[in-house]
Amino acid sequence: MERARLGRLDPARSDYLTALQERVVIFDGATGTNLRLHEPGAGGPGGDGLERCNEALALDRPDAVEALHRSFLDVGVEVVETDTFGASSVVLGRYGLGDQVREINVAAARIARRTADGYAGPGSPRWVAGSMGPGTKFPSLGQIAYADLRAAYETQATGLLDGGVDLLLVETVFDLLSAKAAVNGARRAMAVTGRHVPLQVQVTIDRTGRMLPGTEIAAALTTLDAMQVDVIGLNCGTGPTGMDGALRHLSVHSPVPISALPSAGLPSTVEGRAHYPLAPEALAAHLHRFVTDYGVTAIGGCCGTTPEHIRAVVDALDGVAPARRRPVHPPGAASISRPVPSTP
Repeated sequence: MERARLGRLDPARSDYLTALQERVVIFDGATGTNLRLHEPGAGGPGGDGLERCNEALALDRPDAVEALHRSFLDVGVEVVETDTFGASSVVLGRYGLGDQVREINVAAARIARRTADGYAGPGSPRWVAGSMGPGTKFPSLGQIAYADLRAAYETQATGLLDGGVDLLLVETVFDLLSAKAAVNGARRAMAVTGRHVPLQVQVTIDRTGRMLPGTEIAAALTTLDAMQVDVIGLNCGTGPTGMDGALRHLSVHSPVPISALPSAGLPSTVEGRAHYPLAPEALAAHLHRFVTDYGVTAIGGCCGTTPEHIRAVVDALDGVAPARRRPVHPPGAASISRPVPSTP
């Protein structure tokens, strides 16, 4: 098994991790959903519309990306994600942008960094999370070689780190082998750039309560804990109602802070557009419960969550203290589907 070059970061070296140990930190909401609401044109190599490539907007329409970040910072979020969910060579190559991976990631990180810094103040930090999505090819299905995927993540992470992100966020993970490639690619990038930042990994589960290959949350935790990531959580999926069981398990067993960034429910098509059914107040109520029942401290939104959703979350969690956790994570190994405890 490949060993990552860098291990878990000492929380004392990161004000973001220190904050997660003490209180709730609120992330922004959806990137693609909200960019499409504003429908900025995307010129240049990204094509003439968002249907082509959201990530190209970092070069073609930086004003649109900055406006997106401002829309969330204006409602009180502390963390904004870069517009780089699909900015790896695996995805960008489909649009003829495979040779601009580093340029796009650096540009997106700098836009987010500049915008976030404009909202920061004494005692009011604003962090930038470098978003790295799952891509379109899964190594467990033989669609891409592990080493190739790891190299793609390394290049993307290097651009994000050079652009000034505060943490790397590997999100919407369906496949644990993809997670391994992302984590080790990110760690290689940290070694190259000399920047050791927190690594947050979020899996996504379907209606069965498992990941796409049938992976249980306990297997995901066993695997990710062994890889010494700094924050473990969930995002996207079927919305907050589908996260309860997994978050309950993480609350009891995760030795590191927990994150929850759900979608605004399962979408339907209304007048040719994706419609997400969960209202802002309903999302806020679910996330309030995640904080007070399960001790989740990194909170935000995924697909379909607008600034109005996140404003409701900010208001609902104002002054709310997370539940105290006393996690116990037994040693063990895991297959692609389930954990096997090391019982004496």
